[in-house]
Amino acid sequence: MRVSRFFIDAALSLGEHDLPEAQAHYIGRVLRLTAGDAVQLFDGSGQEFRGHVLEVGKKHVRVTLDQALPGQPESLLHIHLGQGLSRGERMDWAIQKATELGAQEITPIVSERCEVRLKDERADKRMAHWRQVAISACEQCGRSTLPVIHPPTSLADWTASAEADLKLVLHPVAEPLTTHERPARLAFLIGPEGGLSEAEVEQAKGKGFQAARLGPRVLRTETAPVVALAVAQQLWGDF
Repeated sequence: MRVSRFFIDAALSLGEHDLPEAQAHYIGRVLRLTAGDAVQLFDGSGQEFRGHVLEVGKKHVRVTLDQALPGQPESLLHIHLGQGLSRGERMDWAIQKATELGAQEITPIVSERCEVRLKDERADKRMAHWRQVAISACEQCGRSTLPVIHPPTSLADWTASAEADLKLVLHPVAEPLTTHERPARLAFLIGPEGGLSEAEVEQAKGKGFQAARLGPRVLRTETAPVVALAVAQQLWGDF
């Protein structure tokens, strides 16, 4: 029997819980779960809780949680993805797939060729949207811990502050990814739709980043993180 799995943005424990309105609406009105249906909830702490629905009302759902389970372990490779800020669905796709592929931190990077500029209220809305994209990805892939999505920052600031044993910037003229030694913490810089300029690549190198390539073909900005993180997890992580 398939068990419906949901993220709850509140600390969970064994016992009865009234679910937040958004989750209650989705469970009761969209999925149409009823009393007795099994559910599995997680709060991002790394632990999961299994139970069942007690009551479904017009605007509320009450559940009881009677079993605590260990969550899906995180990869031993800590990945911080610096993703060039791109438009709409491309950025959503990058965040969704980076979450599925185990990135623990994601930072949107504002660089020279970015076509998107976010300020104030619009930036806050995009941050909330990206977090929801990551939550949905965790619900789908079975991940128990949410990645940290940092506010957009400049390329200069991120390359200066990123902490990792190995720092890589994707570049078509470089040594293959496989030539690097296994790190415990990896910072991966990927450019926006127009790519990083040569000056930006050099700027990153000046902050300790090494150029790396994934193959002979030039990948789109939303494809590059999927390939890069999959290869990194295969080489050094949990694939």
